[in-house]
Formats: sequence, structure tokens, C-alpha cells
Amino acid sequence: MKKLALFVIASFLMVFVSNAQNDLAPKPVAPYSPSVMVNGTLYLSGQIPIVPETKEMIKDDIKKATRQCMDNLGVLLKQHDMDHEDLVMVNIYMTDMDNYGAINEVYAKFFPNKKFPARAAIQIGRLPLDAIVEISGIAVKH
Repeated sequence: MKKLALFVIASFLMVFVSNAQNDLAPKPVAPYSPSVMVNGTLYLSGQIPIVPETKEMIKDDIKKATRQCMDNLGVLLKQHDMDHEDLVMVNIYMTDMDNYGAINEVYAKFFPNKKFPARAAIQIGRLPLDAIVEISGIAVKH
């Protein structure tokens, strides 16, 4: 019985701590989890360029928007003791393929060791909340 009580208390504390850390990343805009860990693999939901502190979306500057998406992913990675270089797959969704070069310029800076993950970059018609870019990923601790 003591073990069960300790398990329940520990589970509560883990959820509490996890939710407290989530204040650093934008809240989901729909019913999904920002990240899910399964057997050592972290699946990261798409992050749009919402600034957590102000709750505002960056829509007028693709470089700033890309940086914010990557920063938001970084917060989720950090919650699992990972960083951008633990990413093994990234998906970038953009509303204008003409932004591809600018996105790459900012994106590359998050991998100082030049160990880039596999990646897809796709132009689509529209993103949630009319974002101009969204980035998702899969990470495995190296």
C-alpha cells in the first residue's frame, strides 16, 4: 500500500512539474500533446511561431518566425533533457516556398555541429491560426 501511495504522489509531482515547465512553450491550440515520449523516442508536435510570453504570433518576418518555432521546439526538447541535435527527423511546413532559403538560414544555426536531421520541407495552403511556418520533429537521445 505504501508503494502505491508513493507512486501516486510521485506521478502527481511529475505531472505538476511537467505542466509548470510547459509555461515556457506555447499552449496547444487544439486537442493534442506538444510532445510524447515513447520508448526513448520523443515525438514533437508542430510548433507555430507563437511567443509564449506575449501569446502573440510572428507573421511578418519569416526569419523571426522560424527562430521562434525552433525555440519552441527547444523548450520541449529541454523538458526531456534533449536539445536540437537530438532531432533525427524534422518536418517544416511553410505557406510560401519563396521563404525556403531564409528558413534554411535560420534553421542551420540550431545545429552548430552540422549534424543535421533528416527533413522534409513542404509548401502548404494554410497553417493553424494563419501561421507562416510550422516545424515538427522526432528526437532520440544520443
